[in-house]
Amino acid sequence: MKSLSFLTALSLLAITLHLVIASDPSPLQDFCVSTNTSADAVFVNGKFCKDPKLVTADDFFYSGLHEERSTASSPVGSVVTTVNVNNILGLNTLGISMVRIDYGVYGQNPPHTHPRATEILYCADGTLLVGFVTSNGDGNRLFTKTLNVGEVFVFPEGLIHFQVNIGQSTAVAFAGLSSQNPGVVTIANTLFGSKPLIDPKFLARAFQLDPSVIVDLQNKFQQKT
Repeated sequence: MKSLSFLTALSLLAITLHLVIASDPSPLQDFCVSTNTSADAVFVNGKFCKDPKLVTADDFFYSGLHEERSTASSPVGSVVTTVNVNNILGLNTLGISMVRIDYGVYGQNPPHTHPRATEILYCADGTLLVGFVTSNGDGNRLFTKTLNVGEVFVFPEGLIHFQVNIGQSTAVAFAGLSSQNPGVVTIANTLFGSKPLIDPKFLARAFQLDPSVIVDLQNKFQQKT
């Protein structure tokens, strides 16, 4: 009986160790350019990969991040131009992507998270107030910094973070992310613009607000989605 308990414990330990060290495997080839067709392709990491003999330099190329984007129609005063595996097919399996963010005067990139990536942000023009909030277990501490041109700030993976243009003119930032497809969860849109809507009574208690306030927020965010 003791030996059985020991073997059981040993098995559980082995499973636990396997889960702890699990991670994305190292690439076993130079690249795996994604393609939407299975012809002359293999299926790797959720995407088909083009035959390496058919790969060209254009599979690793993107043009357009130098172009300023208008923020006039954005309700939050910012526009994000994303460069990930969907528009550079050669990023597939490489674990990186980037964005350009244009901010209008007093524009913001509202509180959001990237569930699959850490972000490093570079202020290219203007003045930005940036920050992130730690998890519940770390006391929900707020870390903020004012960035001027040439300065950099890091947002840890999965934590809620934001940027606000606090200058008197437009601003621009570029960010690198540690995933080919980092994803984004904008907090307000997710909670108040879900389909179907979350019961406003539940959200009212969660935010300690009158249900009518929640309904008003849901009406506003439903119109944007």
